[in-house]
Amino acid sequence: MARFKAKQPSSGAAEKKKPRMSNAERSAYFSRREAAKVLRSVLQGDAHRRAVASIKSLVYSPSIKNKKATFALVCQTLKHLPIIKDVLEGANILNSRWKRQVELVYIITYDILFGQEISFVGEAEKFLLQRKVSLQSALARLLVRKKMKRIEDLLDHYQTPDVSKPRYVRVNTLKLDVDSALIELRKQYMVEKDDLVPDLLKLPPKCDLHDHPLVMNGSVFMQGKASSMVAAALDPEPGWEVLDACAAPGNKTVHLAALMRGKGKVIACELNKERIKRLADTVRLSGAYIEVFHSDFLSLDPKDPPYSKVRAILLDPSCSGSGTVAERLDHLLPSHAAGQSANVDETERLTKLASFQKKALTHALCFPQVERIVYSTCSIHQIENEDVVKSILPLAASHGFRLATPFPQWHRRGLPVLEGFEHLLRTDPVEDKEGFFIALFIREEGSVVHPSLSPDSSQLSLVE
Repeated sequence: MARFKAKQPSSGAAEKKKPRMSNAERSAYFSRREAAKVLRSVLQGDAHRRAVASIKSLVYSPSIKNKKATFALVCQTLKHLPIIKDVLEGANILNSRWKRQVELVYIITYDILFGQEISFVGEAEKFLLQRKVSLQSALARLLVRKKMKRIEDLLDHYQTPDVSKPRYVRVNTLKLDVDSALIELRKQYMVEKDDLVPDLLKLPPKCDLHDHPLVMNGSVFMQGKASSMVAAALDPEPGWEVLDACAAPGNKTVHLAALMRGKGKVIACELNKERIKRLADTVRLSGAYIEVFHSDFLSLDPKDPPYSKVRAILLDPSCSGSGTVAERLDHLLPSHAAGQSANVDETERLTKLASFQKKALTHALCFPQVERIVYSTCSIHQIENEDVVKSILPLAASHGFRLATPFPQWHRRGLPVLEGFEHLLRTDPVEDKEGFFIALFIREEGSVVHPSLSPDSSQLSLVE
């Protein structure tokens, strides 16, 4: 076998070799680029009103290594983004090359003007650092133009105040019991059990648990209270076959498996290619055995053997996400700051979403052995909630279903626009810090699906 000896560099070449980055420089360099990648997805999604994930979901995906630094950079850059855009326009320093990497420019400009000016290695960093005086001059002119003396005043002018809410975590009882989780978490935090949802714990706002060992190993999941109420409302029995129709990112899916104590069968269905990766990661972390299908729920034939014995369906379809703007950090997005949330495009989008939601709920009613269906959204809009349920009620009744009351002790109920509204459950985005909607359908004992009433699934299509 031939062997080759690497040519040793001359002393002159060694002198020209770039110095190695320190750990701090390397961390800052890659954090900015990871933050730019997330920021690009966030801004593109916001511009088209078609975000595939929240800011937190994007930052805390497995592909992002330095999660804490990346999350802070993205949030702070978004918070300062209107100022940064005005400064860059006023400084007039960007050429066509850097305009193509504008998200990275936003991140670095934030660091130069408002962050910690350290570890500025990298070509983009050097380009902007050489123009620091121009950036600072443009910022000074902006303050004069807005008749303000402090950056804080500019932020108040541009931005909506942050929304704070308690930190909730759900104990994954497939791996750990609640009391053991309490003991471990109380070593660092004030923790109490939730008074409504089993296995849910409440911590003070802004507790950063993303690097906590219990989170990292899947013993607890960071999940809001309203989100945790969905699977608990379905309340599947151990040994059942259960279908999560629109499963990603998977927190509700693995909650179903935990409620069933790992007994029975959970099927997870997800169409979106990007979101199914997140779903698979969540399932692996939970330790649950779940059959994951990359497919359109509307294309499933309820009579096919894999689904014909499904007894409970969780349907949490694509929705506007209007009830979770605080959790999603949507108050930082340009569309929110500009007051674009109620424009004509949004009305058209809500109509399309409601159309898909009605088709999905209609399809769920056609599974021959299904006994319980939960329809839920993280929306505050009547068109996605009560109106969907109202349109489906006659068909549901023909299949032997009635509305039941999830969490009877919960005081906030549906809008009084349909008969049976008192069975519907709502949470309020102001009072409860999340806006969710839950409808529980239960089939009367002895009722069966009438084939003649089942819609032709070939006529159903997914609304993007």
